[in-house]
Amino acid sequence: MKDAGCDIQVCDIMVRKYLPAMRAEMVLRLVQREGISQSDAAKRLGVSRAAISQYLSGKRGESKVELSTELNTLIDQWAHSVAGSDAGITVCDICRCTLKRD
Repeated sequence: MKDAGCDIQVCDIMVRKYLPAMRAEMVLRLVQREGISQSDAAKRLGVSRAAISQYLSGKRGESKVELSTELNTLIDQWAHSVAGSDAGITVCDICRCTLKRD
């Protein structure tokens, strides 16, 4: 099923350019704002504790991406969802929001 604007090239750019920076920001919010430990965050996201540490230190996801107000809200919802509240957010939601900017 294909949404308007959904294209493999767009998805590829999204995954390589934007998603790492947004994931790093989400991890930061998850640990700092939601109070989730690094170990618990790693378990919830299916990554190593070292990966979480790298996100927090800026060694992963370090590309400079400006976050619009709407994108900031979506990243907050993403962190809330990982923390346990059902925010109902998808990568497609984040992609659509990012496409509005470009």
